[in-house]
Amino acid sequence: MNIKFFILILATFISNSFAGQAKKPTLTEKEKIEALISSIEHLKNAKFNRNGSLYDASAAATHLRMKWKKAGDKIKTVQDFIEQIASKSSMTGLDYKIVYSDGKEIPARKYFYDKLKTF
Repeated sequence: MNIKFFILILATFISNSFAGQAKKPTLTEKEKIEALISSIEHLKNAKFNRNGSLYDASAAATHLRMKWKKAGDKIKTVQDFIEQIASKSSMTGLDYKIVYSDGKEIPARKYFYDKLKTF
């Protein structure tokens, strides 16, 4: 009887341990957007290419937040944010790019979608 009780307790413990690991906090769309902007803001040794000019991480984050605020209720999802705010200039239509210190450039759209997969 003691062995059965022990096995039951052990199985319950293991089950609860796995259940706790499987639960990830669900972010709201607004939290996902802010997390994407924050990821740009904390990029070290990278620049944000906007309309052919390079901006540091802080300026890039400030610009994206300003565009997001101006867009208001038009941006309902993180995908709206990436496609309508964070990927290209609304003035020139030029794509934004992330430029790393080693010279590697990637489109901002790719950066944001790749980063989104990690949430």
